[in-house]
Amino acid sequence: MNDKRIQRLLGDILLHAFLLLLVGFMVLPFFWMLTTSLKPQSEIFTKPIVWISANSNLDAYRELLFDRNIMRIVANTFIIAASATILQIFFCSLGGYGFAKFRFRGREAAFGVLLGTMLVPFSIMLIPLYYIMLRLGWINTFWPLIIPGAASAFGIFFMRQYISTVADELLDAARIDGAGEFRIFSQIVVPIIAPGMISLGLIFFMSSWNNFLFPLVILKTPEMFTLPIAIRSMVGSTLGRPIYHLQMAASVISIVPLLIIFLAFQKRFVAGITSGALAGE
Repeated sequence: MNDKRIQRLLGDILLHAFLLLLVGFMVLPFFWMLTTSLKPQSEIFTKPIVWISANSNLDAYRELLFDRNIMRIVANTFIIAASATILQIFFCSLGGYGFAKFRFRGREAAFGVLLGTMLVPFSIMLIPLYYIMLRLGWINTFWPLIIPGAASAFGIFFMRQYISTVADELLDAARIDGAGEFRIFSQIVVPIIAPGMISLGLIFFMSSWNNFLFPLVILKTPEMFTLPIAIRSMVGSTLGRPIYHLQMAASVISIVPLLIIFLAFQKRFVAGITSGALAGE
């Protein structure tokens, strides 16, 4: 009996040691990013490595705030991400509701085609999408980063799986009472699927917040830049070298809103993902 307890204890110790090592491995890049944002440019690549500089300062953050208008860039990124997320949640939940609760001819074929679009790489659609935006006069505006992605195959699939768990009897009772379909959706379905909508919203928000390729193609002037583009643009001031401490400081700033949002909604996020997984079974 004692041998079993010792073996269990050793197993727990090894497991926790491995998990702590894994956490340290994942946190180390963020720690390096934070400390690098506080270092002078001359100490970033010194040997041996200086993890925490004795000359740490907030010069990079001051330059971002007062010289590079970082708050305007953060506001641009937030407007795009929030607008795109709201539209995606609305249309994806409606699409998921239609596929989950309505029977119509060709439903399975349409859903199969919808899922098939997930196999098409975005890079293939980049040129025709850019041409459409050019003809619409939307280049160097936020519209191409909000409107084309207003509904996605993944979002509709996710919401369809989630809404499938809503009892049909509940919806039929509302129809008997004279409620219209949009009222049923907004007053009955939405409160039930709220955790799933929050989970999907977090996924969409983070994806839009970190989007790099399409904003790089669409946005032309620094006043319209989003955070990923602004970070990439911080190259080539002194001797053509990247301004690493500014890039790291901007990266820290870009992570803070995501961290706050995730911590605020983490319970609903986990609940939504778990319920969606169970619905898929």
